[in-house]
Amino acid sequence: MNKKYELPPVDFSSELVRYAFEIERLRGNLGSGTTPARTLTELHALFRVVMSVISARIEGNRTTVYDALSDLPAVGSAAPQTSDSLREISNILDGIDFIDTIDPSQPLTHVFVRELHRIAANGLRREGDRTPGEYRANEVSISDSAHSPPSPVYVHADMSELLDFANRSMPPHEQMLHAAIAHHRFVWIHPFTNGNGRVSRLFTYAMLRRNGFDSVPGYRAVNPTAVFGNDRDGYYAALEAADDLSAAGTVAWCEFFVRGLHVDLERLVQMQDFSFVMDKLIDPAIDRLTASGAATAYEGAALKIAARREVVKARDLEPALPGSPSQRSVAIRSLVKRGLLVHDERGQRFYRVSLARAPLGQFVIRQLDDLGYLPRILKEDDRTEDR
Repeated sequence: MNKKYELPPVDFSSELVRYAFEIERLRGNLGSGTTPARTLTELHALFRVVMSVISARIEGNRTTVYDALSDLPAVGSAAPQTSDSLREISNILDGIDFIDTIDPSQPLTHVFVRELHRIAANGLRREGDRTPGEYRANEVSISDSAHSPPSPVYVHADMSELLDFANRSMPPHEQMLHAAIAHHRFVWIHPFTNGNGRVSRLFTYAMLRRNGFDSVPGYRAVNPTAVFGNDRDGYYAALEAADDLSAAGTVAWCEFFVRGLHVDLERLVQMQDFSFVMDKLIDPAIDRLTASGAATAYEGAALKIAARREVVKARDLEPALPGSPSQRSVAIRSLVKRGLLVHDERGQRFYRVSLARAPLGQFVIRQLDDLGYLPRILKEDDRTEDR
């Protein structure tokens, strides 16, 4: 094994070890909460849009989460007329979906990595690639970085070493370092002409999923993108520190990675507390919705009932929507038409609240922002080149 893929020596009293123990404690709590599975699924769908927007914004895309929730198709695959900025985000969503369809026990391969790139670069102009899905055949440089990526002659061999490392079976206490080092070495190799940042973050999501950082259906796996988006300058500085492949630089990068992962895991565990989700997130979001005039007080009350009960039928909403059954049906049809309720898979007469789409999803995002859950990058306006 090449020395750049050896785990660096770490002082037992270091911050890195402390966070490693804390992360293991939090990971043990995943899947043990009270939030219903369907609600977690809706929140996961909302968070994956947020993470896709963050990943695109790291590269200079200025699309907001609110625009993405309003303008993106309900399920990935941007329509032909979609703007380049929205298509970039839609492509990242497609990449997450692609990863989620793969058995996490399967090894990560060249074909897998190149397919992630093909998906990420698909149909893009500004952030596309002339050869999507192919390793670069040219020399490249990284803006504002002293690191010179290896010659294209060595890219395939370097990626083979990286994949050998990524597919190693690691004990739980080393899995965060494993994913952190693989992420850095990916961008160090810079295997594609463009899109390396987006693909490296998708690749790291796949590694965390493979290393068991998953939970109940709905969260699937921890997505590390929020870690990078919360401190973009720190992200680039920590990557730069590791570019000399020294043990000290690698430890500094790993500390940045696990510190952010720890924060994200704390929040995910908190989302498993249904009382917290309702009292601090969903109820206030519905109150914001009604205050904006996008729903009546009666409709807001109906949405709160539906959110607490997870799945409802028309008669369950009678306390909030008084009147005859036909009047209630008209009111429910209006909520469905406006995307506030959706039909559950049980059938056309079963409904649940739509947390992951506009208009309610936009108010959930605002509430998440008030709770301090959204990375700072979502409020930044400057542009940064692809790392």
